[in-house]
Amino acid sequence: MTEPGVTFINVIEIAAEHVEEFVAQWRERAALMRQAPGFRDVALHRALLPDMRFQLINVAHWDSAEACTAAGMNPAVVASVDTARQVATAHPGLYEVVAEYL
Repeated sequence: MTEPGVTFINVIEIAAEHVEEFVAQWRERAALMRQAPGFRDVALHRALLPDMRFQLINVAHWDSAEACTAAGMNPAVVASVDTARQVATAHPGLYEVVAEYL
């Protein structure tokens, strides 16, 4: 059985015209994060309608909060996030599962 770990969820406010550019940058960040210890998986979700407040939602799973935090301090990741902030407002947080149905 796999330990539960933590879930990183980041809801992103971004104008629809900037989404493609952001996704390209996100792919580069995701490639960096995948190499970090404790990384499990990541997926970026896009809203189906262009007028949704949160156009993108990033969901990643990590072995621990510490592993996620450490990966986010990688200087290349920090620089990429700073660039992304020019076109997007992020609302990140770490979560744990409290109930689920499979």
